[in-house]
Formats: sequence, C-alpha cells, structure tokens
Amino acid sequence: MKKILFFAALACAAASCTKLDVPVKSELTPDNFPNNPEGYIAATGPVYTQLRSIYAVDYWRMQELSTDEAIIPARDGNYDDGGQYRFLHMHTWGPDHPNVRSNWEWGFGGINACNRLISLFETNGAVATAKASIAELRTMRALFYFFMMDLYGNVPIISTFPVSGSPKTAPRTEVFQFIEKDLKEAIPNLSSTAGTLTYGRPTKWMAFTLLEKLYLNAQYYTGQARYTETVAMADSVLDRAKNIYSLDADYTTLFAPENGPQIKETIFAVPYDPNVAEGNHFTRFGLHTAVQAKYSIPFRPSIALSTIKEFWQKFNLTGDVRNNTWLAGKQYENNGAPIIIKSTKKGVDASYAGADGTASVDYHLDFTPELTLVRPATMDVGNDELGKAKGVRSIKFYPDKNANPNTRYQGNDMPILRLADVMMMKAEAILRGAAPTSVGGELQTADVLVNKIRTRAKAPVVSGVTLDQLLDERAREFAWEGWRRNDLIRFGKFESAWGFKSNADVNKRIYPVPTSERSLNPNLIQNPGY
Repeated sequence: MKKILFFAALACAAASCTKLDVPVKSELTPDNFPNNPEGYIAATGPVYTQLRSIYAVDYWRMQELSTDEAIIPARDGNYDDGGQYRFLHMHTWGPDHPNVRSNWEWGFGGINACNRLISLFETNGAVATAKASIAELRTMRALFYFFMMDLYGNVPIISTFPVSGSPKTAPRTEVFQFIEKDLKEAIPNLSSTAGTLTYGRPTKWMAFTLLEKLYLNAQYYTGQARYTETVAMADSVLDRAKNIYSLDADYTTLFAPENGPQIKETIFAVPYDPNVAEGNHFTRFGLHTAVQAKYSIPFRPSIALSTIKEFWQKFNLTGDVRNNTWLAGKQYENNGAPIIIKSTKKGVDASYAGADGTASVDYHLDFTPELTLVRPATMDVGNDELGKAKGVRSIKFYPDKNANPNTRYQGNDMPILRLADVMMMKAEAILRGAAPTSVGGELQTADVLVNKIRTRAKAPVVSGVTLDQLLDERAREFAWEGWRRNDLIRFGKFESAWGFKSNADVNKRIYPVPTSERSLNPNLIQNPGY
C-alpha cells in the first residue's frame, strides 16, 4: 500500500520503445489526450517503466560488479553465464558484452520515451497544464543522459522525436552542457512538494541534487572543476528544503521492503513492488538457501552475489549500524540456534580425500570473507558447502517476506539520490577547494557534514577528514546503491587492484559502444581502447 498512489497514477503506462529507429504510435489520441495534471502524470508512465526495467539489474551490475563492492563468482560452473560477471570484475569486457548492449538500449530507450512525450505535449497539450509534465520529462531525460554519459562518455545528443537520420557521437563536454541546460530550464516548472504525490518523479530538489552530482564530477567529465557550483547546488537543497528533507534516524529503514514516500531522506528513488513494479532481485541473487527460514523468504534464494574481503573490511567502525548490513561468519537462527546444513564430508569440502567422504556431517553455515578460487581461469570458488558459503552477503536491501514467490521480485525501492549524498558531495567539494558555507546559522565544514552521517550511523565522529577517508565513508554509506564506480573514477582509483582484478587500463573508465549499435549507425565513434 506504501506506493499505491504512485502506481495508480501510472496505471495506464505502456512499455516504452527501446530502439531509436523504430517509429512509435502513441497510445494518446485526440479523444484520450490528457486535460488535467493527473492525466499527464499517467501518460508519462512509459518513462518510469523504462527506468525501473533494468536499473536494479543490468545497470546496477555495470556500476557495481566492475568495482570492489560486489562480485558474482562462478560456483562449479554455476553463475558463470558466459563469463559476463567475470569480465566486469576483471575489467576485460568488450563491445559485445551483454550488459554493454542492454544498458545502451535501456538508456536511449528512456531518452526516446522522453522525447516522444515531450513532442506530443508540446504539439497537442494545453500549454499551462503540460508545462510541469514537460519539465519532469526534461529532467528524466537529463537523468538518462547522465547515466549514458557516465557509462559511455561520448554519446549522441538526441532531443527530437522521431529521430532523424543517424545521430553522430557528441563529445562528453557537449553532453554535459546538454544535461545542465535541461535541468536548469526545467527547475522553475518542477514541483517543490515532496511526498506521496511526487514520489518517484522529479522535483526541484531532485534536479538540484542531480546538478550537484554533475558538477562534482565535472573535473573528470569536462576537465573543468565546478566545486563552488557543487556547494551551491547542495545548499539549494540543504537550505531551501530544510523543512522537507532530513536524515532518517534509522539507517536500515531507508532500504527496507516498507520504504517509500514516508522516508524523509529520499530525494529520488525507483519504486519497486513484487507484483506490479518488478525489477528488484537482491534477495534472489544475494543470499543463501539456508537462511530462507530465518528471513521468512517465500522462495529459495540463490547464492550468486557477494562482496570481496577488502571492501567488507571497510565496515570496521565501532558501533556503526552499517556493519549490520552484511552477513559474515557463522550464521544463527533468530532463536540463537546455529544454522545447520546436513551434508557429507565430501559435500562440505569437495577436496576431501578420505575414504569416509560419504559420512554424514552437520555443517554450521559460515560465510567466509575469503573467495579462494578452485578454478582461477573461470573465477570459480566451487559449489561444495564451503564454496557456496564463500563471500560476505548483503542484507542492506532487507529480504521482503511479502516478495512474489513465483517471480522472486521484492518490494524494496532503490534510492538514486538522497540527502546523505547531498551532504557527502558538499563535503567532498569543500575538501577539493570550495569554501564552506553556512546553512541555518551553522558553518558546514567537511567535518561537520561527515559527522552528521556518522552520528546517524552511531559511528565515532571524525576530525580533520581527508579525501581518502571520505571515499571510505562513501563506501560505508552508499554500498550497493550504484555509485561506487562513479566514486572510484572520480578519486582516480578505478584502476587499482582488488579481488582478482589487476587490469589498470584507464580506457576501462568508460564502456565501449556496442557492436550492434555501430552496425546500425555508422556515425557512432568507438571509444578509445576498444
């Protein structure tokens, strides 16, 4: 029920087009064209359907499996899937990688859906009524373009529908400027209201926060630092919306199955529902069959997804509630009883060579941080009980007891932008040279801002925070939220070695243009190194 109004507003949404060269017949006709705000909101449904479709799957994998935050090792051949997860971890992907293609189609599918509706509203809509919806669509187009620019660097700029000819690749600086222009021109017509009626849709505060993210990364994207503007955008939220947003006292509620518009920290999220808004599969891929009863999971989870030891070790602050978002070590039921898996000596450890390999064993489930490989060439940790338990598991997006038992989708919404990030980005900009500013009579230095986050997490406060410390704090605060790749690149650490990855090729900071897209459009220029 938490998102019923949001989904009711989008009830008439149709699936959006994901191909730039396919003409689309609008579901809108003169007889059913929207004539009130609710109608316009409903008509924009395809844009949000597109965003939701792979955000928590293929897009998330591109941003997280390519970093030290998440890994899907093979387990005796299971979860290898042609090596696609291994290639992301090892930084050995190419232009035919399935996620490279799916994300390109997803991003431009969203851009195309925005352009189609903007064209319709500008041509047929009542100007006063359509203005707010057009602003929202331009903001969503800017968001999709931010994702595409971040992933692929130089991409075509397409702002019309239908697409004319074969769009040419535009330099990243021009894409940056296009995003900036869309957001700045949209802000005056965006809602300043936060809550159920605008949840999952752009507001002024979402646009300010996305501009803050854009400016924080400007040095990398364009070669020109914009840290003063980063702070200004942060203050647009921290000052002007100080009575709207606040840090939620309980960190875990931000990611619980019951999260939604009641969370005062979320500025923009992707709403998920196990039945009517599918796409969140964290429990399915990230836990272990033996914890099914403990977390009341209505299906058998798999064992694919985990993190690596070096990243998990960052969660080492005394009293930090964020430490509890990981499962490591021996596991116990809610009543304190050990979680036991009945197996054999050989079943627990496939390397066991004794004559009594078939002897029964009660194995106490033990998630070990080390991911020791039994087949290095395929990044395979084995599929005996020890292999299945290799890797620390995340319960940040807490298992949903009301998940759909057939599809295994859960209802945890995924925050894209939240107040904690506004604060952390401002702190980083100050450490990189911007002047601290006052909000509500408080001079907000980097220490002040970081300590707001730490205090909420019940972690020790810090004095004289450095950039390296701030990066670790971002790791603790935003783990598995889709920002780690962006952060590592900005800090110059994406080429570092972690896990089983040693490739230091700087060309891997951006993904290649998919082979399939270049075969369709000869004007697309391949990125360096591919």
